[in-house]
Amino acid sequence: MKPVTRLFLIGAPVVVAVAVILGGGDSGVLADNPPSYPEHTGAPNPLAPGALENEEEVRKRIDAMPPGLAAPEKKEMAARLVASAESSTLDWRGLYGTIEDLGDGNGYTAGVIGFCSGTNDMLQLVESYTKSHPDNPLAPYLPALRAVDGTDSHEGLDPGFREAWAQAARSPDFRAAQDAIRDRVYFDPAVRLAKMDGLGTLGQFIYYDAMVLHGPGLDPHGFYGIREAAMKKAQTPDRGGDEKAYLTAFLDSGRAVIKAELMTAQRDSSRIDTAQRVFLRDGNMALEPPLTWEMYGETFRIAAH
Repeated sequence: MKPVTRLFLIGAPVVVAVAVILGGGDSGVLADNPPSYPEHTGAPNPLAPGALENEEEVRKRIDAMPPGLAAPEKKEMAARLVASAESSTLDWRGLYGTIEDLGDGNGYTAGVIGFCSGTNDMLQLVESYTKSHPDNPLAPYLPALRAVDGTDSHEGLDPGFREAWAQAARSPDFRAAQDAIRDRVYFDPAVRLAKMDGLGTLGQFIYYDAMVLHGPGLDPHGFYGIREAAMKKAQTPDRGGDEKAYLTAFLDSGRAVIKAELMTAQRDSSRIDTAQRVFLRDGNMALEPPLTWEMYGETFRIAAH
């Protein structure tokens, strides 16, 4: 399925899905209730409630910006780029029913964005879907999913969970539920935070891809930790920094995490070295096609409109 997956450490809890989105929802805030592990936090999450003194001003500034990666054609492109890194394909719509254990310590990895039984996002997905579809094929596995969350165990999931996932994925409603959780947990927070930091479409994609790969954790190996490390090396554009210099620092920080000895997943950094750095080096800050990049030695292309 995918050569590299979300880099969470087994035994080291991560705050997952702190999806607090400035300007999202009727109230302006959309927040999940993820598990809280204060001993494993460190980097600030500027999208958390009350984190910004000038929240209203920031919200207005973000809302006035162009759609960027959130424009339909760019979002489609982002999905294809991520799929090339996660599953070596551009056909991201063909991934809803996929499920396997990659041996990376995250348990089962499945679906359109690689939801993992060991990293909480799969549990969020199945819990959310079961509320509206209580008789879905995955509902009987909820107790087991809760029990294995944070581990790589299959206890209570085997032997039928993979078949149940594939069966559920035949439903348009479950595919829509996967899209919704992907957006709520990864895409929307990444894009809005990138806009808050003054980044254009390429920077928004780089944030999104990092959020998918590393998860929205506050630890040094999570998205917010990587962002904090980058900000110590370069200023974000909203603070007067050079966009290319900051994104270079962000990619350097993300690559260091991938290559760190403590990571249990594969340490291939193609998604940075032969994709995102290529776009940055070419100055394609708007992420305009045509795009050509390599992933794990394979060449991918997205043609111009």
